[in-house]
Amino acid sequence: MKMDSYLIACASILVLATAAASGVSAQPIYVPSRFGTVRVNPIVPRQHAGAFAAPYVDRNPNSKSGTWTDVNNPPFKRGGLGPLLLTDGRVLIQDAFSNPSQWYTLTPDSTGQYTDGTWTKTGAMPSGYAPSFYAEQVLTDGRVLVEGGEYNQGKSAWTTKGALYDPAANTWTSVSPPSGWTTIGDAESVILPNGSYMLANCCDSNPAEQAIASINGTTVTWTTGHSYHYNDEQGYTPLPDGNVFMVDVWNIGTTYDDYEIYDTATGTWSLAGKTKDLLTTTKTRELGPAAMTPLYGTQGTIIQFTGTGNPAKNDIYDVASGTWTSGPIMKVGTTKYFCADAPAATLPDGNVLVEASPSYGGTPAHFWEFTISSSGVVTATQVNDTKKSSSSSDFEGNMVLLPTGQVLWDDSQASNEIALYTPQGSANSSWLPVVSSVSSTLTVGSTGNAISGTNFNGFDLGGSYGDDAQAATNYPIVRVTNNASGAVCFGKSYNFSTMGVWTTGTTNAVFDIPASCQKGASTLQVIVNGIASTGTSVTLN
Repeated sequence: MKMDSYLIACASILVLATAAASGVSAQPIYVPSRFGTVRVNPIVPRQHAGAFAAPYVDRNPNSKSGTWTDVNNPPFKRGGLGPLLLTDGRVLIQDAFSNPSQWYTLTPDSTGQYTDGTWTKTGAMPSGYAPSFYAEQVLTDGRVLVEGGEYNQGKSAWTTKGALYDPAANTWTSVSPPSGWTTIGDAESVILPNGSYMLANCCDSNPAEQAIASINGTTVTWTTGHSYHYNDEQGYTPLPDGNVFMVDVWNIGTTYDDYEIYDTATGTWSLAGKTKDLLTTTKTRELGPAAMTPLYGTQGTIIQFTGTGNPAKNDIYDVASGTWTSGPIMKVGTTKYFCADAPAATLPDGNVLVEASPSYGGTPAHFWEFTISSSGVVTATQVNDTKKSSSSSDFEGNMVLLPTGQVLWDDSQASNEIALYTPQGSANSSWLPVVSSVSSTLTVGSTGNAISGTNFNGFDLGGSYGDDAQAATNYPIVRVTNNASGAVCFGKSYNFSTMGVWTTGTTNAVFDIPASCQKGASTLQVIVNGIASTGTSVTLN
């Protein structure tokens, strides 16, 4: 995402119109525009559709909407960015634009809830690296790898810097970029089924490249390969067969985008076909998230959200048949909403929650749930807003699934709001993780406890965005609840034998048990993408 700086007074769009006259201080809001776009006048306010109104609330007594609850005491002056779920149940999130070298963790309370969780500073990122809009993934060993950044230290950079975060040591370590790369920037990334981290180069061409990381301790080396075309503004979505799907915003026709598939066995990309509708424009080249859901079809469905208001159709891809159909248009009244950089999350019941705006970088942002019937009919239902999202644009949000089955949403710039969406639905029983092997007696403070089972990678990534941020949660989180007190603690899981989605067979992992866990008879669950297994009885000594 190429961003231009606009000025917005305080946190409210309403204040902007009177800022100059009233003397209210202003702060930059970074509004998306594609690489090479000429900067517009930075004092022009963002476009707001319709009259300024209170946040939308669905007051239908049969409302399908979930509910939003704000997380208490967010430490950010402006907002958080790039939330990730660590394998010990904490959320890692960046202090977005007031101090981007600083990250925080949100630790759930003693009942496993996040609303009243504890915020804690992490160690600072390496000197000279404070990125905004970057590639990010939780690795199979539980560490985090952040790569690139469209901005670094508040300035346009498309940097090649990167850093590894070790949650146990609470330290960041600089890593080297792929050889010969001069940009990484706002790149897309994905963890492949074998656990490797694959990273795109945002901005190279002739040829465009991606690279796969080999990680030994804190040393990262890279093996590069050729992409199908220019990588900028696109996103990676893993498929059930282990390959990777990507809609192309650069190879387009008047009524379609091309899409390509990466073969993980051969390391090559190939043209797979055309979408049903045009999903981007030559003016913006922006695209929405590609959210996968296990709803409908033998291999699930991808909802590719559109990045253009014309025609504003969101396309539906049936993975098993490789066919596309036109999906619903999001509207408020007669105004079309779309996702020119926006977050989405696949909820435990398979519905997809998405944030959208009425114009490119405009306000207000609203939310919809998409669902697919057993016959394949896709419907979009507008759901409740957060308290402050109506003053924000969709690109400012991120979403990540929590072990509670809730979605954590952040507003990275218009406010410092962090909110949790609690959906109404529940998972199909066949989607639950199944624990097949774990010791019935465990010791607090122990490390390397073996666990194995099925559905440990889920059927989708959980959260999605595209370039600029990733929020996968398709790995097993271990939660232990004391039967007598109800106190919850999370193990730190790692060394996952498989990744990807729709993984068949058994996945093996290990987990550490914090010394702070309560001893006694307990119930252990594995959670993937907010979906918890049935409980397994264990005793903690």
